Amino acid sequence: MISMTCAVSGGSMPSDTATPRFPHSSPYWPVVSHPLLRRVLPGLALSALGDGMALVAVTWLALQLAPQAQRGMWIAIAVAAYTLPSAAGTVIFGRLLSGRSGAQLAGGDAILRAGALAAIPTAYLIGVLNTGLYVTLLAVSSLLHSWGSAGRFTLIAEVLPQRHHLPANAVLTTIGASATIVGPPLAGILISWAGPVWVIAVDVVTFAVLALTYRLAIPAADRPEPTEAAASRTAGFGIIRHNRTLLGLLALSFGLFFLFGPVYVAMPIRVAEDLHASAAVLGIYYTAFGIGGVLGGLAAGYLHRWSLWPTTLGIVIGFGAAMLPLSLDAPISLSLPAFALAGLIWAPYMSTTMALFQRSTTTTKLPQVLAANGAVLVLAVPLGTLLGGPLVATIGARETLLLCAAATVALGVIAAGLTILRHKPSTTGGASSPCRSSDAGRALTSTNIED
Repeated sequence: MISMTCAVSGGSMPSDTATPRFPHSSPYWPVVSHPLLRRVLPGLALSALGDGMALVAVTWLALQLAPQAQRGMWIAIAVAAYTLPSAAGTVIFGRLLSGRSGAQLAGGDAILRAGALAAIPTAYLIGVLNTGLYVTLLAVSSLLHSWGSAGRFTLIAEVLPQRHHLPANAVLTTIGASATIVGPPLAGILISWAGPVWVIAVDVVTFAVLALTYRLAIPAADRPEPTEAAASRTAGFGIIRHNRTLLGLLALSFGLFFLFGPVYVAMPIRVAEDLHASAAVLGIYYTAFGIGGVLGGLAAGYLHRWSLWPTTLGIVIGFGAAMLPLSLDAPISLSLPAFALAGLIWAPYMSTTMALFQRSTTTTKLPQVLAANGAVLVLAVPLGTLLGGPLVATIGARETLLLCAAATVALGVIAAGLTILRHKPSTTGGASSPCRSSDAGRALTSTNIED
């Protein structure tokens, strides 16, 4: 694959070949024009919009159902129920789902989401919906979330050559980022008009459409046959544990997400108490981060010629550095653009890490590995957020933001140093060809997963 890639990137084009014009020259064109993916992407975009609306609806319905004195507790439980059970689902369904194709995994997640969430408005209509049943249905709906995410990125690896993985990953992450900007305000309008339970009903429809998309848009003949089931429910964790590349990548991602968790606690307090600003200003900060994220996601596809591992490390370091102005006595006119820049730098991280996973294991084992990766990462931000409470109470909001930003920079620097030390002997050999030099950053992904 490396030699083929080098031949494409390094070979000379015939002089009579016209340079492709936009959009054909865009790295995204092979993705959006792919005969299979172009049928799937609209369903993914619609489902992402529904999920963006659910961000508001899930918490608002919990607010309405919970007793007055326990609202805060039930909101937290509802948010956790909508995400955390996916970690358990990775283990519970590991043996059953191993060997399934990407479309089967993503479609199964969409079916479960649609079915479990549909029970919420149904229970509401017949008058039996309470907080306990609501949280239970949210938890059931999220059981296959890690497998569904793994299925989407596995589908990319199944149908596209390696050189198109990064732009395709960027399309998926940009769709999600765009939905978090459009979805919440749209949900606010619908909630004021009809109530949060009907916004969840809309989300049900979007997941049902997505499930049908995977079923109908991908003919059975185009789906890889299921391979032999894994011998263990935790096969994905075992593959990661025995592969230093994947283990290091998982550790880096967990550290990055964990260190971002306290920001959700520190930012509101920083805005309210230190800047003496309103909740609207906090919303503007998050909107700026989201806009930066969309722009960064769009830019990620143009990084396909960069060495992935150094790029990933650079993202971690750059993100931490961009967060530093939030912890300083900087005016909003400086800290707000810095937060937008942080979003822009952050956005390509998921695309590059997924590309590294896609290059580091086979497509038959990729779903297990990505599901295990998702199961671990889904815990990182909540754990960091839990730490943020006592941390802010002890050292203050500004100091917490400073600590998280500095620790993020340190995390990236330490990871870069370990990478250099690990591969230092391999850089002392003879001269490399230009093709090999361009792929030097991929050296970390060459570890045999069967070691």
